Amino acid sequence: MTLRVVGAGVGRTGTNSLMTALEMILDGPCHHMYKVFVNDEGETWRDIGRGKTELLNQVMSNYVAAVDWPSAAYWERLAADNPDAVILLSTRSSGEAWFKSASDTIFGVLSEAPESPWKDMVTELLIEKFTGGDLTNKDACIAAYEAHNAYVREHADPKRLLEWQPTDGWEPICAALGVPVPDEPFPHTNSTEEFVGRGRNPAATPEA
Repeated sequence: MTLRVVGAGVGRTGTNSLMTALEMILDGPCHHMYKVFVNDEGETWRDIGRGKTELLNQVMSNYVAAVDWPSAAYWERLAADNPDAVILLSTRSSGEAWFKSASDTIFGVLSEAPESPWKDMVTELLIEKFTGGDLTNKDACIAAYEAHNAYVREHADPKRLLEWQPTDGWEPICAALGVPVPDEPFPHTNSTEEFVGRGRNPAATPEA
């Protein structure tokens, strides 16, 4: 398959809702951290993170879109390989809002998860490369989040770039893709309360 959307936004920026929405309007699967679990991709993504980036297209061949970690770490490569894809930068209202949501959910999962190829991948890709190694350092994490978004804005083709927040709903996404707006409300899934209510089980808690 060819990707129609390359997500450049990090986890806890509405990416689970985006996954659900994109699968509805594109009639195909959207990659997300959740799919790493259900499709047992942890070892493959760990190897990608360690330099075997030739595996990216192998993984992405099964999807019509990709959002969230870990694919967002490779948005430039994926955008180059899929030149007609929309580059979708999902964000929160502020770095503070993003850090609170991430701290209340995925950062806790990372600290509690057992050793596995998935944890190796996330530790090396998210904790070490993205945040500098300390998920409790609020200032460093927010700085990393804001630097990532600034980099995307600076380097993505402005004709392809769509910035989006969960409150924006269907319209900007559908307009960028040239598809009709569904009659039903935009899905809003995997809130902090839902995440915590599932017991912080990584295999059952896709990042929103």
